[in-house]
Amino acid sequence: MPIKIPDQLPAAAVLGEENIFVMSESRAVTQNIRPLRVLILNLMPKKIETEIQLLRMLSNTPLQVDVDLLRIDDRDSRNTPRAHLENFYNDFEQVRSNNYDGMIITGAPLGLVEFEDVVYWQRIGEIIRWSHEHVTSTLFLCWAVQAALKVLYGMDKQTHGEKLSGVYRHQRLVDHEPLLRGFDDEFVAPHSRYAAFDGDLIRAHTDLQIFAESEEAGVYLAATRDGRQVFVTGHPEYDALTLDQEYRRDLDAGLAPSVPVNYYPDDNPANPPRATWRSHGHLLFSNWLNYYVYQLTSYRLEDIGKVFTYDHKN
Repeated sequence: MPIKIPDQLPAAAVLGEENIFVMSESRAVTQNIRPLRVLILNLMPKKIETEIQLLRMLSNTPLQVDVDLLRIDDRDSRNTPRAHLENFYNDFEQVRSNNYDGMIITGAPLGLVEFEDVVYWQRIGEIIRWSHEHVTSTLFLCWAVQAALKVLYGMDKQTHGEKLSGVYRHQRLVDHEPLLRGFDDEFVAPHSRYAAFDGDLIRAHTDLQIFAESEEAGVYLAATRDGRQVFVTGHPEYDALTLDQEYRRDLDAGLAPSVPVNYYPDDNPANPPRATWRSHGHLLFSNWLNYYVYQLTSYRLEDIGKVFTYDHKN
């Protein structure tokens, strides 16, 4: 089954060329089924690129998924045309009264910024708390994990002295977790962050179940016991060239970045990189949609949130 997105969204053409089944809004109105509703809060600067990456991941499922896009505020973007934001994105006030089966909150380039200095910190906290009443399962990516740990558990951010960038090997820690169904015992995933996610600290300060971890990158995948919040500290949605683009951007900015580890063949940036994490990335998103969203959500959207109890520390 397809994902349903606006007819003119740029991602529609890109995914169509990749032979990914995308249903236009005009066609979807003839479907007599109850699709999943997923809200994406896109905090990344290059919003169109991130849209394509996430929609590609959401398409790998037999479920029909209706996607709404959300922006954190109405400030101008240096990387995304205003017309695109006005045509395809909602402000929070436009969706505040809605319920959603699933929500994704992306990362953001804020790894070295203190929470209280983030211009939209109060709003992101409001949205995270709102999601617990209006969303069946929320998936946090990279910086959004830091934000959620602070909002939900009061955990202060931890940072590395140097940016963690590259493709790291992880070990699955549980055998029969649906979120990891189909995963190898060891798998790789890309990271691009200053944030540190120490397993001992997370175990000491939260009730999260940790499903996958890396000796170099720390905790990769964790979730609440009710499946309402899923934490992914890396970027399984990244394209093959995303880390390369970030590396060369930092080079051009004079930041002297380290070469992303385990990414370029022979660790040589002159060699074109290849994605080695794509299969596990697709599995993660399809498992989340199936087991943590579709299997748990209420058939009636208006009932979402009524059967859950808010039990995290604020």
